[in-house]
Amino acid sequence: MASVAEQLAANLNWGALAKATELKKRLWFTLGCLIVYRIGTYIPLPGIDAEVMAQIFAQQAGGILGMFNMFAGGALERMSVFALGILPYISASIIIQLMTAVSPTLEQLKKEGEVGRRKLNQYTRYLTVALAAFQAYGLALGLEAMEGPGGSAVIDPGWFFRATTVITVVGGTMFLMWLGEQITQRGVGNGISLIIYAGIVAQIPSALAALLELGRTGAMSPLAIVVFLVLALAVTAFVVFMERAHRRIIVQYPKRMVGGGRMVGGESTHMPIKINISGVIPIIFASSLLLLPSSVGGFTGGQGPDWLLTITAFLGPGQPLYLLLYAALIIFFAFFYTSIIFNPKETAENLKKHGGFIPGIRPGERTAQYLDYVITRLTVVGAIYLAAVAVLPELLITRYGLPIFFGGTSLLIVVSVTMDTLAQIQSHLIAHQYEGLIKKARLRGARR
Repeated sequence: MASVAEQLAANLNWGALAKATELKKRLWFTLGCLIVYRIGTYIPLPGIDAEVMAQIFAQQAGGILGMFNMFAGGALERMSVFALGILPYISASIIIQLMTAVSPTLEQLKKEGEVGRRKLNQYTRYLTVALAAFQAYGLALGLEAMEGPGGSAVIDPGWFFRATTVITVVGGTMFLMWLGEQITQRGVGNGISLIIYAGIVAQIPSALAALLELGRTGAMSPLAIVVFLVLALAVTAFVVFMERAHRRIIVQYPKRMVGGGRMVGGESTHMPIKINISGVIPIIFASSLLLLPSSVGGFTGGQGPDWLLTITAFLGPGQPLYLLLYAALIIFFAFFYTSIIFNPKETAENLKKHGGFIPGIRPGERTAQYLDYVITRLTVVGAIYLAAVAVLPELLITRYGLPIFFGGTSLLIVVSVTMDTLAQIQSHLIAHQYEGLIKKARLRGARR
């Protein structure tokens, strides 16, 4: 995190920030929305025995529940009204995004600009309600089946509990979706990403406390803790470097004659292509698939069929087969998701339509082939980088019992959202400075 803080201090003009009234309003609005979100994570669902739930969660926090709890900002562990967090909306967004690649109707909507984007957003909201209702009902059934050392997690199970749980949890998810959209429109940064970011960052102090507790009890030596913290800083710096790294492809626009005999064009620009185009999505997909069997096995209390128990044993976190499949799935989803969000043929056609070309490459099909070649090579590097960042913390978590918040997924989210938010703040500052220069120029012109 230190390199990110240094970048913040180096890039931001704090004097200009103090004068940017509009930006300050946006920052305060964003902060207020995040405070509302954090308060909501402590409002419990009706009918839940909090002590029993804490005991049950402590036994199964290493599975997919731990990852979901991380995204929910601890709301799942406390079984609050935001227990599902923003995950149903993320799942709906990914499904709609994937469907645009296979459905001609959705693909056409994607090309229609702002009108098509609004329709796709509406479809995403409808799908979010459906997914949240389905998951909330499954959560209610799972809660009724849970029993800990202190008894059942639900005080009074039945249809009334299920109905109230579904209504409350779905309402909480939809409120978070609305809150995220408000942050995006009236605040700074991507609202959905910032909500996940706030949930992860809010639990870092408790994760550090758990790490120091390992040293106090002797489970981890002080030297190992220091080495781990240094390693965490080094990995953070490496993630920052990789997330900022990109390949620049030179694009040339020819000169052309316009009215009045003027020659325009002829400029040379570049097309930046990130090494990690897919972001954190491959890690989320791979984690969800691999941890599903162990989580299902945990819910059955070890009484499930033999084949499920065998799969759970081989795919337990830290097992060699688990780590191998984890890395393989991350690499697969990195290529799969990159192929969906970046279309070389479409990019080549857009360049040709606007008269642009890559020097030495013929416009059209040859440009598409060249872009596909470059994207494939970059994705190989990006996929290996994602697999390394995800698997290395997984080894440390399994070996030393570190909290799941030190995993690669949380690190990537924190770094990526921090960098994106800083970039937006910087763009607001630049726009504010330009507005000041324009006002000064108008005043000077009026005086003359």
